[in-house]
Amino acid sequence: MRERLHQYLSSPAAGFAAFAGLAGFALAAYAPQIFRDGDSWWHLAAGQWMLAHGVPHSDPFSMGGGRWQAQEWLAEIVMAISYRAAGWTGLHLLFGLAMGTTAAILGFALRRLMEAVPALLTLIIGLGLVTGSLLARPHMLALPLLALWTAMLVRARTKNTAPNWWLVLVMPLWANLHGSFLFGPALAGALTIEAALSPASRPATPRWALFTLASLAACLLTPEMLEGILFPIRLLFMPGIAGVGEWQPSNVTHLNPLVLALAASLYVFVRVRVPVFRGLLFLGLVYLALAHARHQMILGVAGPLLLSPYMGATWPARPLRPSPWPARAAAFLFAVMLLARLASPTMRGEDRVTPAAALAHVPPEMRALPVLNAYDYGGYLIFEGVRVFIDGRTDIYGTDYLKNYDALAGGDTNALSQTLARHNIAWTIFPDGSPTVAALDKMPGWHRAYGDANAVVHLRD
Repeated sequence: MRERLHQYLSSPAAGFAAFAGLAGFALAAYAPQIFRDGDSWWHLAAGQWMLAHGVPHSDPFSMGGGRWQAQEWLAEIVMAISYRAAGWTGLHLLFGLAMGTTAAILGFALRRLMEAVPALLTLIIGLGLVTGSLLARPHMLALPLLALWTAMLVRARTKNTAPNWWLVLVMPLWANLHGSFLFGPALAGALTIEAALSPASRPATPRWALFTLASLAACLLTPEMLEGILFPIRLLFMPGIAGVGEWQPSNVTHLNPLVLALAASLYVFVRVRVPVFRGLLFLGLVYLALAHARHQMILGVAGPLLLSPYMGATWPARPLRPSPWPARAAAFLFAVMLLARLASPTMRGEDRVTPAAALAHVPPEMRALPVLNAYDYGGYLIFEGVRVFIDGRTDIYGTDYLKNYDALAGGDTNALSQTLARHNIAWTIFPDGSPTVAALDKMPGWHRAYGDANAVVHLRD
């Protein structure tokens, strides 16, 4: 066993994976932009609340206080534990490790099949698609499972065998981390059809089918059980999410990682002989990435793995002399980077989603009264103990509620005045220069209590 592990770590694929993981770790652990999303605040607050009270079934954070499925409860608890251990630096390390593990799995799977240069280019393009979602949120903690799941299924298909049954254990973990877990059984089902269409792998098709059913059944092992499986499907077809940036179609009108990935994919399909069904699977991922910007990360991780066996046939890996030194060098550099991150603690201050100065000017007794807040400020207000009007949990608010918010945030004075009266709003907080601030400045019965370059607070007279 020890000798086999040594051979594994000395292989060219392991050395390549080690440096890929190092690059992925650095990409997230030293990137300040991972905290530039308001949802990070409420995910952290939810984890802290659950450590004290358990997994909730009703919303403790908004003024409505209705039904809430805490789909990502496990990821939020892990975030809260990391924050308790080392503050924002702990979160930086947590998401750095998640990104590094994802890159290492992807790098190993690519390099063991193909030459170093095409493997490196494929890895760079794949990770480039993830950078748009490089945020301190639960989906990042699910990316290593996405990479492991896809790599193992593709490997089984390449060998014309069924997947190992231990892989089913990935699904309960994935289902409690993030709603992307449904991609797991969906991919297994698609590869089951592919196995049935291939004479060489047709004998393994029944085991593929059983594996797919077992993986879907394993998704029931969540606090919500069947509702946990239905939740991501309902969210996908919820009309109200169309206004949320990550659910909008991807922008391909200028040069970005997705445009580069599409160009590279076209080159691969010209040079590499990809079976029709596998090509259709890949094009399905391309469609998801084009339809919703958030799905670019799935294309970036799963797409290269689906094509890797056929790219490896065109650019095969040459046999190289095993050496443990690349992996050892990467481990040494990782230790240095880890110590450097700990020696330079991450600090958070005022930013686009953190109106700290504005909230500090709201009297404590006023914070307990109903607020009308900007969507991006909801997470921070929740973290500070304010019951919010709206935040990033679009699923709990409903389509009509979100449409009304979009109207008032866009400057509709009728929607704004009706909302203020209907919910008995006592104070508001919106970005400086927003249409809502301009309307409140002119609205009778309201006055500007505080304003800075980031946020403005209005109080009812």
